[in-house]
Amino acid sequence: MYTDKILVCKECAQEFVFTAGEQEFYAEKGFRNEPARCKSCRTERKNSLKQSKEMHTAICAKCGQEAKVPFKPRNDRPIYCSSCFANHR
Repeated sequence: MYTDKILVCKECAQEFVFTAGEQEFYAEKGFRNEPARCKSCRTERKNSLKQSKEMHTAICAKCGQEAKVPFKPRNDRPIYCSSCFANHR
């Protein structure tokens, strides 16, 4: 049903293959648009967005350790460190 497609990255203008498997995955997830960037440009963009996020320090409501969060903490909701958050969910 799906066949490999050659696409051009909008960042680096290099050709890359949008495989049949990737197309099937996109269809299963309901994604309507084909990828506009190659794998390396997507990874680079994702990493740059992560680095640009401002992290805030808070105290975990469960264990009392310091936690870094990507949002400004408010006093009306508890903040959990990553391990307590995983257990709390």
